[in-house]
Amino acid sequence: MNIHYHVIVWIDHQQAKIFEVTMDEAERVVLHSTHPHQHLHHKANAGDSGHVPVDTAFLKNVAAVLSAAGAILVTGPASAKTELVAYIKADHPELFKKISGVEALDHPTDGALVAFARRYFKADDRMHSPTPFS
Repeated sequence: MNIHYHVIVWIDHQQAKIFEVTMDEAERVVLHSTHPHQHLHHKANAGDSGHVPVDTAFLKNVAAVLSAAGAILVTGPASAKTELVAYIKADHPELFKKISGVEALDHPTDGALVAFARRYFKADDRMHSPTPFS
């Protein structure tokens, strides 16, 4: 993947879809979690959080793919997106500066995700980007 300036990542606890986006093209990379798929059921007085532990190896792989981007939009359902942002903020502060926004998105199609990214970056660039969306 030759990273363009604008990148959107959709992440949940099982996979990350990363698209480099221009007005005319979009290229996708999919990364998968190193943890097996788990459904946890929290029981009262169980002494656990009821949540799957954070997969730092997965987040590290996602951050590596994002490292060449200029502007990043992080999306996804539930807490995976905020876990990615917290990981990047703690371990990759220079990459954290490139995050333009964090948006909740359930499970869009690839086409809907790319269209969302194009609308978002077009508006975002008008406000503060030195590299206009093209």
